[in-house]
Amino acid sequence: MAGTALALSLSLCHGAARAHDCFEQAGVYQGVNPSVLRAIAWFESKGDPAAVNRNANGSIDVGQLQINSIHFGDLARQGVPSRALTDACVNIYVAAWLLKQKMVRHGNTWRAIGAYHSESPAQRDAYARSIQRILVAWGELSPGR
Repeated sequence: MAGTALALSLSLCHGAARAHDCFEQAGVYQGVNPSVLRAIAWFESKGDPAAVNRNANGSIDVGQLQINSIHFGDLARQGVPSRALTDACVNIYVAAWLLKQKMVRHGNTWRAIGAYHSESPAQRDAYARSIQRILVAWGELSPGR
């Protein structure tokens, strides 16, 4: 069922969502903050939908939200081939879906945002602080929150 919902949401982004902000629509669809998605995209790739990075561990990150290849198998089972991640809107919807999974696990917390990058506590917390700094700089968040 979850796979069908993800595949359906991605098929919708090829039509009407093109004319609108995919960050807003994906955020609303998954119940995650679109500003957090934008901050992740800025941190990960400066918003470059064509970004591809090879990691030291052999994995790759694709698109503006740098979806890691560790997710490719699960995404394929959900009806989303890895090549689709080069589409900016698909990449955003997948990132929102992945962030929502972290929120289900950790709640609507900085820990969930950091876990988008890593479950390792030190890396998770550093990542969350980076996203927090971006949101503060953009005026989306008050300092100290």
